[in-house]
Amino acid sequence: MSNFVWCHGPSCHKSHTQDRIRGVKGSKVLRTRKIKDNPHYNQYFTPFKYFCSQGCYTDFFKEHIEQIIAIAPRTEALETPIEVTKVQDTYWNNQTYMRIEIKTVDNNGG
Repeated sequence: MSNFVWCHGPSCHKSHTQDRIRGVKGSKVLRTRKIKDNPHYNQYFTPFKYFCSQGCYTDFFKEHIEQIIAIAPRTEALETPIEVTKVQDTYWNNQTYMRIEIKTVDNNGG
């Protein structure tokens, strides 16, 4: 099993950088970058499992956003039950003020 993937950026192979140049004189090409499988790094930065840079990630997202949304469309708004209370608090100079505190409510009893 290989321990790398190719960058999924649609224009990665068109970027003019030295690390993308491959081939011999007369038949050189710009090639898509390889991304090494690094479980320690990639577990926190999931997009960089498949993209060599933020630019490639953004290009892919712009090109495929409609298909991505079609996988799991949102047909209604999501809501989180909350409890709103007014709490009296004090500034550094002992002047009091009212602030709004928002707490999430668990309706499932847990």
